[in-house]
Amino acid sequence: MQGVLTGFAVIAVVIGVGYAIGRRGYLGDQGREVLTKLAFHVASPALLFTTLAQTDLSVIFSSRLLVTALSTAAAAGVFVAVGVVRRWGVGRTTIGALCSSYVNSGNLGIPIAVYVLGDASLVAPVLLFQLVGVTPIALTILDLSGGGGKGPLWRRLLTPLRNPIAVGSLAGVAVSATGLRIPAPVLDPLTLIGGMSVPAVLLAFGISLCGSTMPGRGPDRHPVLLSVALKSLGQPAAAWALAAGVFGLRGAPLLDVVVTSALPAAQNLYTYASSYGVGERLARDSILLSTVISVPVLVVVAALLG
Repeated sequence: MQGVLTGFAVIAVVIGVGYAIGRRGYLGDQGREVLTKLAFHVASPALLFTTLAQTDLSVIFSSRLLVTALSTAAAAGVFVAVGVVRRWGVGRTTIGALCSSYVNSGNLGIPIAVYVLGDASLVAPVLLFQLVGVTPIALTILDLSGGGGKGPLWRRLLTPLRNPIAVGSLAGVAVSATGLRIPAPVLDPLTLIGGMSVPAVLLAFGISLCGSTMPGRGPDRHPVLLSVALKSLGQPAAAWALAAGVFGLRGAPLLDVVVTSALPAAQNLYTYASSYGVGERLARDSILLSTVISVPVLVVVAALLG
């Protein structure tokens, strides 16, 4: 399980560096906010554009992606249903639903796909589905729930096009779909800028841990525990049931969908929560706990199905 341990070790080290930076105050009081804005408005859109612009979109047409979509909807749907009953609010419930179902397919999913599944491209369908489908919808809801819902209908319908993450993703898909080749003088600077995204997100996450209480406590205790349970156990269980029982997947294809579904909540969810000023502690605690719990879960899944 070298891939699992290596992926988590890389993330832990960078988060640890962010924590040390926060403790020392090297970036000042606004360091976390600056890193978050850098990732959300500049680096992440560049990363998503360059990644999707060079991806073969044919990978989205597969039963594996359908299993991923259905298991994602199942996990998020359970959290939304509970959030509505408990009246957790639209923004908070949206962040919790993302933490329950949005997997870390980028900086952790890629190394695990390489070392555990043997093919980095296997994570591409999940990445595309989340970037092109889930992210624009979720961020539109956050935009509208935060006061962006006021104004004429045409302005509300264009909400996704005002979001830098959505714009970068959709632009990358458009380039890939049309087969355009981006000149190196244009692509290389964007690639360089996009390389700041993951480190900035992880460093900001580490800084946010300074002075924080133990995860899973306080007013967000119940949403955190629910999202972690759904992400770490509920989503991979749903993926296994759908893949094996409905679509008849066996062997490597079954392992692929269950492993990708068992990945922890993505770090960029904290960026979304921080950028919109809603559910920040919920996102931080859910990401941290699901990341820790996913290590033994992934090891067990790989051992049973591998």
